[in-house]
Amino acid sequence: MRDEIKNRIEELRDKIRHHDYLYNALSQPEISDREYDLLMRRLKELEDKYPEYKSADSPTVRVGGAILEGFRTVRHKEKMLSLDNTYSFEELKDWAGRVFKGLGREKPEFVVELKIDGLSANITYVKGKRLIGATRGDGETGEDVTGNIELIRAIPPFLSGKDIPGFIEIRGEVFMEKKDFAALNKEREKEGEVIFANPRNAASGSLKLLDTSLVAKRRLNFFAHSLGYYAGQEIETQADFLKRLKQWGVRTNPEWKLAKDIGEVIRYCNHWQAERDRINYEIDGIVVKVNDLAQQKKLGATSKSPRWAVAYKFPARQATTEVTAIKINVGRTGVITPTAELRPVECGGVVIKNATLHNFDEIKRLDIKAGDRVLIERAGDVIPKVVKVVESIGKNKFIIPKSCPVCSGKVIKEKEEDVAYRCANPLCPAQLERGLEHFACRQAMDIEGMGEAVIEQLVKLKIVHDFSDIYKLSKEDLSKLQLFKEKKINNLLSAIEESKSMPLSRLIFALGIRHIGEKAAFVLARYFKDMDKLMHAKKEEFDAIFEIGPAMAGAIRDFFSGQQVKTMIEKLRKAGLNFKEETPEIKNTALAGKTIVFTGTLNGYSRSQAEALVRALGGNAVGAVSKNVDFLVAGATFGSKFNKAKKLGIKIINEEKFREMAR
Repeated sequence: MRDEIKNRIEELRDKIRHHDYLYNALSQPEISDREYDLLMRRLKELEDKYPEYKSADSPTVRVGGAILEGFRTVRHKEKMLSLDNTYSFEELKDWAGRVFKGLGREKPEFVVELKIDGLSANITYVKGKRLIGATRGDGETGEDVTGNIELIRAIPPFLSGKDIPGFIEIRGEVFMEKKDFAALNKEREKEGEVIFANPRNAASGSLKLLDTSLVAKRRLNFFAHSLGYYAGQEIETQADFLKRLKQWGVRTNPEWKLAKDIGEVIRYCNHWQAERDRINYEIDGIVVKVNDLAQQKKLGATSKSPRWAVAYKFPARQATTEVTAIKINVGRTGVITPTAELRPVECGGVVIKNATLHNFDEIKRLDIKAGDRVLIERAGDVIPKVVKVVESIGKNKFIIPKSCPVCSGKVIKEKEEDVAYRCANPLCPAQLERGLEHFACRQAMDIEGMGEAVIEQLVKLKIVHDFSDIYKLSKEDLSKLQLFKEKKINNLLSAIEESKSMPLSRLIFALGIRHIGEKAAFVLARYFKDMDKLMHAKKEEFDAIFEIGPAMAGAIRDFFSGQQVKTMIEKLRKAGLNFKEETPEIKNTALAGKTIVFTGTLNGYSRSQAEALVRALGGNAVGAVSKNVDFLVAGATFGSKFNKAKKLGIKIINEEKFREMAR
């Protein structure tokens, strides 16, 4: 039994050292931070329970890291500790309880800061001059990366202002902004190089490059956040230190806050967990520090972590799991999309079972197979994606299907340069189901009650074969569906009848023409005003419409050239659908002639409703911010459009002001 425990402890230590090397030396981790922390926690629990197996070189009594060959080493004047992590507010409160107990009658305040997802660095200044830049390394000794640190503009070569200490170690985080990370990975992919899993690994890999010319291209950034050893005028609090850094010309994160109690700390954590996507760099949690440096000293530290600071980690956005199968889905336009079915894993606060693989080129790039272990990523509400294969275990390479998995129709690639493969059969049931769902959705014909389950039955029972068959549905047809009683039947038939009066713009969008979204459908309807004119439009007419590009024009002509589509359109005409677009009389409102962009969540409107209102009042609703925009309407939890509008000097209004302008 004892031998088994000893072996288990050594096994965990070896595994952690292996992942330390991958993370610190190669910047290519195979597991998520959460999984790493769980390994460390298991090891610590075993060592605490069986102290006879504790070791001075165990990962639990040091700060992880490896010294790279090629850099000289430098010893930190004061040890760089790593933070303990908490994953719930209960754990955060437990930490606060230990702080209160350690301080006795003294009441602490806290400084809360965003936990930048980057690489820790220690910058030494002597008499105000930057002398050494080093990585954390093993906590006591790091790599001397001064040559690379000098290339980071956010780290000044000299401190400015008053009360500059004779000697100071300024700790902070080297990171990469999201846009720079995306550009770097795009370039690496183009060159056939391995892409970085996330901005943190990109920053780490860049800072440790021996070729400074490459580092200069990586656009690294820096936020200072902690104090190491210093000699000079007394610094009393963390808040005071952050203010002095700003005075000295050292960049700090502007979002830090002084919190009076743990309740304020938790509110700050909640706020940034919801808002993390609106800033241009990655954060993976919140750092909480006791503000008073004397109290920090009183609380002290373990051999690995300070007792006066802790990290609250957000739910992991990356996780590793196994691909159980690669399936393909057929969309409403016939596009065949591969999807990875996964062994369920928690990521970003939800259990993930599937991840998109985008297209078959992506499968080839990843070299992914069923059975492989992969790193997945979920950002905000975005569909999870596979970042890379971390362990190639699967044996059978994926083969692009030659026939559709739903209807056995031929799978084609229309042009050699196209990425997408499509099912060539226009009557494919999968295309029909997705197409009917789109046709009936709120933004299109708004047929309430015609959801996925109803459509699936109508297609399976061969009652509906195209969009026009919706308008032939009878009580007898609908009575064949499961759980459909008289009230439900009557409601659906009423919704179908009401949909006939929808304007032409809604019908054009409902048809699901490739490249034609809601806005383009509106532009086309306003220009042609009649379905027949649109169907028979020439290339020159499309060329005259600024918003309609060549690909869109080609897709429209291709769509209406098919005999099946022409027959269906004629059936829709006979069913009594509205084939005209009436141009409303433009009122003299504050929105007439104005170009508007919306960002964030509105309380009184859906995004499509708000944009439709702008158009009805003679304005133009667009999706992107540019210098041609007159107003940005900002709802709750606004995103990057807000910052861009502010930078361009565009007038920003709230929903209340928008309502006033729309009267």
